[in-house]
Amino acid sequence: MTIFEKIISRQIPAKIIWEDDDAVAFHDVDPQAPVHVLIVPKRVVPRLADATDEDRPLLGKLLLVARDLAKKLELSNGYRVVINCGPDAGESVPHLHVHLLGKRALAWPPG
Repeated sequence: MTIFEKIISRQIPAKIIWEDDDAVAFHDVDPQAPVHVLIVPKRVVPRLADATDEDRPLLGKLLLVARDLAKKLELSNGYRVVINCGPDAGESVPHLHVHLLGKRALAWPPG
């Protein structure tokens, strides 16, 4: 069971800011920006590379939730949406998730 599954099942506390039947969003415990939110589907998809065509609605929903949360969190000056896929990309939890980062200038290229 990943840390995200434990958060979803409320075995581990998290600062949840949004939730519905399909996904949950909460503040990252090790933020890389003043705003760093993780948007996590409740159904386990290990990583983007493992997503199937049946996951299209869920994947689209995760991005629209990022958009909505960016507005709610007043990221009007810009924000970044990141999905890491695999160890070389910095993926640390094998459960697909979207990072929403903002409230500071973000450099390019990243890391």
